[in-house]
Amino acid sequence: MSLIETRGIAKVYALGETGLRALDGVTTSFEQGEFAAIMGPSGSGKSTFMNILGCLDKPTSGAYALDGRDVGRLGRDGLAEIRNDKIGFVFQAFNLLPRTTALENVELPLVYRGTSGRERRRRALAALEAVGLGDRWASLPSQLSGGQQQRVAIARAMVNDARLLLADEPTGNLDTKSSREIMDLFVRLNRDSGITVLVVTHDANVAAYARRVVRFLDGRIVSDETGAPA
Repeated sequence: MSLIETRGIAKVYALGETGLRALDGVTTSFEQGEFAAIMGPSGSGKSTFMNILGCLDKPTSGAYALDGRDVGRLGRDGLAEIRNDKIGFVFQAFNLLPRTTALENVELPLVYRGTSGRERRRRALAALEAVGLGDRWASLPSQLSGGQQQRVAIARAMVNDARLLLADEPTGNLDTKSSREIMDLFVRLNRDSGITVLVVTHDANVAAYARRVVRFLDGRIVSDETGAPA
């Protein structure tokens, strides 16, 4: 069974009499342990597709199953539960709480889950160690470089043992060296933990790290290529 399976999903936003069709009948699947890049120009539908995969939005029509569950049948609480249990998010802007330490930022998903304080700390420290920041747990975001802040965001995304990591332009605010380090980290996490990694990007250098590249145009998949990463 695929981790992700979409069948004919469409997304139409209310805009004038006809509406804006952001996705138009997208059918695809991703297996557990894949590393794929989602590419396409602005307005191609790739971000809408990512939001649906992340259970942040629902398709207007069609079906989406995540780990065998029909996401379209879930209410708000069910969507929140599946996001917290199975999905980790990494964003271009890091989205860290500025007055909160690296450790406390990483603990946040466990707070929402109701994990005990001692277990939260243990797991958050382990996640920071995994991204090479075990010695910076007490640092505030302002005391960290952009690359280090993104590492904290990745630790936060994986602290719940997520099966799916969704990264939306994760290197967009980073210099070339930091971008390479972050992408190397994604490769290592994918290889060592088996977590499925999907990266939305416009950057061919970022997409080259993926084993599969899915390209969107006008709300449809126009190519889907698998090969060895560069």
